[in-house]
Amino acid sequence: MPWRETSVMDERLRFVARLLEGEGMSEVCRDFGISRKTGYKIFNR
Repeated sequence: MPWRETSVMDERLRFVARLLEGEGMSEVCRDFGISRKTGYKIFNR
């Protein structure tokens, strides 16, 4: 089975959607493999 390819924008939208649903920043960042600093940058854009 091939890897599922997604665009960077799709990943960012998924990231923000999870935060808006009420999940914590630390948990979401851990799942996406990014730092909290990067997570806040994405969220604030």
